[in-house]
Amino acid sequence: MGKSFRADDLDQILLLPPSLHDWLPEKHLARFLVDVVDSLDLGAIYASYDEKDGRGQAAYAPTMMVRVLLYGYCTGTCSSRQIEVKTYEDVAFRYLAADAHPDHSSWAEFRRRHLSALAGLFTQALQLCAKAGLVKLGHVALDGTKIQANASKHKAMSYGRMSEAEEKLEAEIKALLQRAEEADTAEDEKYGKGQGREELPTELARRESRLEKIRAAKAELEAEAQREAEEKKAQVEVKLAQRQEQEANTGKKVPGRKPQVPDPKQAVPDAKAQRNFTDPESRIMPDPGHKGSFLQGYNAQIAVDGEAQIIVAAEVLQESNDKQQLAPMLEQVEQNLGSKPQAGSADNGYWNAQQITDPRVQGIDLHVATGKQKHGELQAAGEDDPPATEAETSLLEQMKQKLKTAAGREVYRMRKAIVEPVFGQIKEWRGFRRFLLRGLQKVRAEWKLICLTHNLLKLFRSGRPFVGT
Repeated sequence: MGKSFRADDLDQILLLPPSLHDWLPEKHLARFLVDVVDSLDLGAIYASYDEKDGRGQAAYAPTMMVRVLLYGYCTGTCSSRQIEVKTYEDVAFRYLAADAHPDHSSWAEFRRRHLSALAGLFTQALQLCAKAGLVKLGHVALDGTKIQANASKHKAMSYGRMSEAEEKLEAEIKALLQRAEEADTAEDEKYGKGQGREELPTELARRESRLEKIRAAKAELEAEAQREAEEKKAQVEVKLAQRQEQEANTGKKVPGRKPQVPDPKQAVPDAKAQRNFTDPESRIMPDPGHKGSFLQGYNAQIAVDGEAQIIVAAEVLQESNDKQQLAPMLEQVEQNLGSKPQAGSADNGYWNAQQITDPRVQGIDLHVATGKQKHGELQAAGEDDPPATEAETSLLEQMKQKLKTAAGREVYRMRKAIVEPVFGQIKEWRGFRRFLLRGLQKVRAEWKLICLTHNLLKLFRSGRPFVGT
């Protein structure tokens, strides 16, 4: 008895037009994103189209572009060229794009033009999660991770090396100009003045371009050193004023060496200070995945709520350490959700007495590690850190004792379980280990998109209903 098979005719003409809704199962992420985007306020994006006079080719619907971009970031497809291909080859992308196929330049231009507005959707999505009951603000944990920039560390150069390269290039350019002048003179004698001359040698133009970039990078480092010196000068002047006031009140000279006021005009960059020629705003930072190694990148910060690992604040820094981020991150939580968390935790990289006493963290039960030192030892100060004052030493001891209590240990014990898995989900499961965009402001917006889509994935998997903002 012969076997029977279902029809397999690639040339079969459909008698009725297919419905896009038949392409995906009911509980698919793409369907969820359609509902989410419909509930978001895209007014900032639509407003930019009102600036045009309406002539020309019709634009793609912003709603469609946003939902496809969000799905791309949710599934690790961030490249505009990859998204274009997916609208042909991936059913979910094709469904979200309503069977339209914008080319890669359209995707890139839409993201570039509306990057700030897209990043602003982070707060709206966060509020959806809060309304769905996924955010309680009982315990918020902070952490940071280093993420590669869209630049190679081999394209970076130190200030000391720049000075050497500048001198070398100047000498080479001088030699090339001398050689070109000699060649011109010889050609004038042979062919007549103005006849038979060659254009400026390629190697000369290349060296001049390189020299210009090095000088620009040096100027940026020098300006940065001057800004830092001005900030330090202001801090020292405040300390001197406090010192004089104390001496006037007590009638006794304050012990210790009097702080010296730096002169910003004399500020010189450290010879090891670096700039990258591909992404000048990125920095060389320790690579957390490879001890003793370094990467060209940024310091990505998150604050995560303990209820369902929802990211409630996100930021990107150029500084490799986290010492100044406790108060700003917790302040951002309050700005995003309208209230402070009950408790906050962070590892020893966030310990800073000034941050602990900052008015922005008042009312929050803080649990910040003070270091891995042995019992009875104070945390070692950094190379550039001033000696700890009596008040700072007291704060340090108070926090150490707090973390030794049963309640303190229990709160701090949960820090790792709350915040660190989020970085694993972003880096390992979604494959985001390198920024696609360049420049601090663009990278900050891209990080907000990553955090926004993390929250949407949490909301989707929770299965809870949500209400539009």
